[in-house]
Amino acid sequence: MDFSLTPEQKMIVETVREFVRRELMPLEREMQRAELEGRRFPDPETHRQLQLKAKEIGLWGLMTPPEYGGAGFDYVTTCLILMETAKSFVPFSYGGSADNILFACNEEQKQRYLIPTINGERRSCFALTEPTAGSDATNIRMTAVKDGREWVLNGEKIFITGGLEADFAIVFAVTDKEKGARGGITCFLVDREMGWKSYPIATMGGWSPARLVFNDVRVPEENVLGEVGRGFELAMQWIGNGRILIPARAVGQAERLLQMGIDYARQRVAFGHPIGEYQAIQWMLADSAVEIQQVKWLVLHAAWKADQGKDVRHEASMAKLAGANMIWRVADRVMQIHGGMGYTKEMPIERVLRDVRVYRIYEGTDEIQRRTIARNLLRDVVRIGTWD
Repeated sequence: MDFSLTPEQKMIVETVREFVRRELMPLEREMQRAELEGRRFPDPETHRQLQLKAKEIGLWGLMTPPEYGGAGFDYVTTCLILMETAKSFVPFSYGGSADNILFACNEEQKQRYLIPTINGERRSCFALTEPTAGSDATNIRMTAVKDGREWVLNGEKIFITGGLEADFAIVFAVTDKEKGARGGITCFLVDREMGWKSYPIATMGGWSPARLVFNDVRVPEENVLGEVGRGFELAMQWIGNGRILIPARAVGQAERLLQMGIDYARQRVAFGHPIGEYQAIQWMLADSAVEIQQVKWLVLHAAWKADQGKDVRHEASMAKLAGANMIWRVADRVMQIHGGMGYTKEMPIERVLRDVRVYRIYEGTDEIQRRTIARNLLRDVVRIGTWD
């Protein structure tokens, strides 16, 4: 059993680490200043320039196949990249990617949607969640009714990431109420100019989702993605991806926070001693280190299994559940170590706490992950003590 990285992976990690040190970390002071002033940072233009700088060193389209201009990294390598990138408090995502569901486009759709999205010329959003369909995605109610060579969409989507900026939406609607999720949900590519509208939803953190409203939005039949009635299967393929990548980011964030806690524990003196000499502080550091390492291996094992082409739903659920809760606990401990200063907006800890709370909600709540894990155990889909 070999846990070492390949020479290529080591080189990629070092490249990412240098990019983060040179390009992202110097912006952290501006990030804190923007937080105090109520501004968003980085702004879209700054973010785009950072993406182009990353592209110059080969960090473009991390999981996008090379034939579309991407790096074509596997899951393990991508998770390693995200772990390193997340060590900066500056929000950043690499360019050259598209929702993986768009690779189901036919050739004509690829030219209109997939390739322009990869090139950064278009912006998409994944519109599945509705006011009455969150964890239970089978309960969506948006309707699509065929009228000649068009489909007419009516309904509402909510908590849609990127919905404010997107110029087209990947929308799921009911085309056969009797069949529902078993052959009655269809996926559509819907340009904003076709008539849907988006409205911002204020949240406690940096996540800025949108509410999308569709009133008699007419969509040409050639904008059906995949087959009519098979949209729910496509949606589930997309969601599984994030359940590995979210905890990978959580590991990087937690490692940076833990280092902050260690540094502060060494320098902060109370009652004549550095607080790191006190057991209460030592236990917080030790518990955090153990939990980070646990999640790291859960993530890398799930990523490795995905790269082998195996069913990874069980492992992805475990990684997502563990990672979403780990980062919250680590951030809370590091804030406690810093005391009152950690609670202020002069430091990034409180913002991290607000930002990561959503990890336990989107891409499947904690409760959904537990349900998935328990169901697999009870049905012997996964057997205790096996290595697969």
